[in-house]
Amino acid sequence: MDLGVLQEGRLRRSVKEQQARRRRRRRVVGFGVVLIAAGVIALLVFMASNTSGPTSLSRAQLGGSGRVQAKPHHPRSQYGARLAAARVTPHFKTRVESGLLFDVRSGRVLWERHRTEQVPIASLTKMMTALVVVAHGKPSERVLITRAAIDFSGSGVGLLPLHKNVRLETLLYGLMLPSGNDAAIALAQHVANTQGRFIAMMNDRAQAMGLRCTHFTTVSGIIDQGNHSCATDLAVIAHAVLTQPRLAKIVATRDAVLPFPIKGGKLFLYNNNPLLRTQYPGTDGVKTGYTLAAGRCLVAAARHGHKWLAVVLLHSDDPPGQAVNLFNAGFAKPGA
Repeated sequence: MDLGVLQEGRLRRSVKEQQARRRRRRRVVGFGVVLIAAGVIALLVFMASNTSGPTSLSRAQLGGSGRVQAKPHHPRSQYGARLAAARVTPHFKTRVESGLLFDVRSGRVLWERHRTEQVPIASLTKMMTALVVVAHGKPSERVLITRAAIDFSGSGVGLLPLHKNVRLETLLYGLMLPSGNDAAIALAQHVANTQGRFIAMMNDRAQAMGLRCTHFTTVSGIIDQGNHSCATDLAVIAHAVLTQPRLAKIVATRDAVLPFPIKGGKLFLYNNNPLLRTQYPGTDGVKTGYTLAAGRCLVAAARHGHKWLAVVLLHSDDPPGQAVNLFNAGFAKPGA
């Protein structure tokens, strides 16, 4: 074969191969451009869906402020934000810093005062302590009583036997009825080994629940500095307690006699809740609190017929009287 003809054939094949490679490169580049464009469009749609519309409104805004704020990392529940159509207007003779009257099942608010104001909450803290304990401990577990639990300050069970083991559920009663700071320490150490780790668990739980004005620095609430919440957040916490079967049973208990490793073998406990003490009809919880900074605080719940209402009263001059006033008005209100 002539050498020139052979070279010409090789040249044609080389040109065709180069053209084929260029076509493949164009297809690859074109496909990549399409993928990039699709990704940009998807990102824009996602950003739009998270910066507009009702899902970007916080719970506090739904109460009527009308100001649009950035969507929180943990969106707040609508519980305790919606105003009920039938609201009550009590007339207090004594002062209350902030509070709520709300429907336990729906969270609808029948009365409110400064409900998002961040204030010290004293032993109302123990509602969150109890929620974390129940989430991580079984009733029959045995809790070691340490020196730290014995060396408590403020209110307490007062009879915890050093270096002995006490049933976890007994200590939950001691936590919620007489508001035992010693029980809070023992339970925290049992669940998390240290109080510091347990406090971190409390704050993690608060964040997961979408509580925006709540922060804990103690397991009991004995120290107010840095330990605070607001009426709206406390309504959410109270709802969690009231719908947790173990805790609902405990906070509705007026007094209890429990097996205990002391002389006589029994522990007698009495609930601090003033509505349970005076036997206000239908009372089934929840918790009291007091420090100089927080004043007198009360979260209480009661049932009348098909209605189930709860109150949060913070820095109140008369928590029992104001709670009864609110309950009477709420239960009497048609459609409330």
